[in-house]
Amino acid sequence: MYNRTMVYCTPEHRFGSDALLLARFCEPKRSQKAADLCSGCGIVALEWHDRGHRGPCTALELQPEGSALLAAAVEEQQLTHITPACADLRTWRQDEGQFDVCACNPPYFTEGPQSKNAAHALARHENTCALEDVCACGFRLLKDGGRLALCHRPERLADVICALREAGLEPKRLRLVQQRPASAPWLLLAEGRRGGKPGLRVEPPLIVEGEGGFSPEMLRVYRKKENKKEGGR
Repeated sequence: MYNRTMVYCTPEHRFGSDALLLARFCEPKRSQKAADLCSGCGIVALEWHDRGHRGPCTALELQPEGSALLAAAVEEQQLTHITPACADLRTWRQDEGQFDVCACNPPYFTEGPQSKNAAHALARHENTCALEDVCACGFRLLKDGGRLALCHRPERLADVICALREAGLEPKRLRLVQQRPASAPWLLLAEGRRGGKPGLRVEPPLIVEGEGGFSPEMLRVYRKKENKKEGGR
């Protein structure tokens, strides 16, 4: 990453631009208590750290291999404020009502063919973690006024809004991500607030590509790539 925070990945446990966009969408303040749910290799927690977050951060992941990758990165870099936890968010009960911010890049699919790779199947399909489970966990962990942010597929927008509200998290922000200005959205970013009043703010779409390559906003997300180009001149 830009500030040289290391992320350990494998072919089974890696991350995409959706996780980076999620981390930017719901960045906690420096000392706030945060949780990265369905953390995988811990990319959201590590991106927050890279951008200056130093408050307590729990990274909750069901698959031991993914949680172990984050544990190795935390130990190697002495990131004492990040705590990897290999556990099921459906039954996680520690520090309830104490978090300011939770984020989750959940499984996207409820049906359709599944990968023969068990790790990929768990990460992509709601076999062990449904959208409702994520929202219920967020509600339990968050203090009043705390925020849960999700990234998901646009075709699941109605499900996301309903699940947030039914869990007691009022939908407050929504942003769609488009590859190009004329393209249909391929990702949504949504935020619900515990105890929030009704009123959803729809933010301008995030455009990934402009003329000649990444848009200025995506270049800021991929700071490392932008700086590499500058350094090679």
